[in-house]
Amino acid sequence: MQLNDIDKGSRRIRLFVECGLREGKLVEVGADSANYLFSVMRLARGSVVHLFNGRDGEWSAEISDLGKRRAVLACIENLRDQSYPPDLWLAFAPLRKTRTDFVVEKAAELGVDRIVPVLCAHSNARRISRKRLRQRAVEAVEQCGGLHVPSVQDLATLEDFLVGELGDRKLVFCDESMSGSDAGFPSDCEAERCCILVGPEGGFSDYERRILREFPGSIPVSLGPRILRAETATVVAIALWQRFYGDW
Repeated sequence: MQLNDIDKGSRRIRLFVECGLREGKLVEVGADSANYLFSVMRLARGSVVHLFNGRDGEWSAEISDLGKRRAVLACIENLRDQSYPPDLWLAFAPLRKTRTDFVVEKAAELGVDRIVPVLCAHSNARRISRKRLRQRAVEAVEQCGGLHVPSVQDLATLEDFLVGELGDRKLVFCDESMSGSDAGFPSDCEAERCCILVGPEGGFSDYERRILREFPGSIPVSLGPRILRAETATVVAIALWQRFYGDW
């Protein structure tokens, strides 16, 4: 597991765990995390790391037992209360493996609540590993100091996503046919319960663009004067939304 020592001087290492956290709680971590602490960071019993689970804030924890395949840590002190990002989803068409990883990592760093891979007509990739993408999101949040790891959903077709996932959530889709228009989100786009949709490298098909424009409450937006790579468009779209609504 690629975790991060955020502050080399103080050896601040952050680990995401699934279990509850409270003072005195003993937390056992698996082989990947144990090996990282033992073999990579060369820590020992008595070393202190930070733990978070997306529910109970961030805690300092002392290593009480450590080997290559198992580690036990004891929670000491609550360092930060839990906080959550805005209710923003990202839906995107999967790209080639490393580019999909990039999209998930940056979305997690920027603070989205849910990530939804969506299959489009021009999608480069037709399959994903949800488990692997979830781990990429965890690693990104560990590294950037966040407290919330976004959920990663199963791959869905565009039609199934529109019918089954969104509900009454506002859909903002990045329409590459509008390239050259001013970038940004219109003033009537509600801040709460929003989903940004970014299409594949080949863009949305004419049929997809039509059903997106006809979808109730959908808003097409431009990302500015240039045609962007799909992974770049994802970062730009999230940053524009956050800037517009004061989360940046």
